[in-house]
Amino acid sequence: MLNKNRLPPLKVYVKVKADFDRTGYMVPTEITWTDGRIFRIDRTGDIRETETGYTGVKRTRYSVVIRGQNRYLYFERCRYGCGSQFGRWFLECEAEAPESLLPSA
Repeated sequence: MLNKNRLPPLKVYVKVKADFDRTGYMVPTEITWTDGRIFRIDRTGDIRETETGYTGVKRTRYSVVIRGQNRYLYFERCRYGCGSQFGRWFLECEAEAPESLLPSA
């Protein structure tokens, strides 16, 4: 049963360093959190295309491991022609505890 009192997750936009492999896939390598802390991505697993039903924005969900913890990192593509901006990265976290998203330093 759904908890009606639960708030929807927050999108926390983050800076991400990424490499492109020889086949052209974009692979995130580190996240810079909103307070400037840097978290290295230990491993990238499943990569899949998703789409939000209500906005139609296309995004890619990366299953990543950061300090031994599994997280989802999203790359949200720019919806319209945006010049040199083609998207941005975010993580989803609970509205009550955004710091619970990443492991403690």
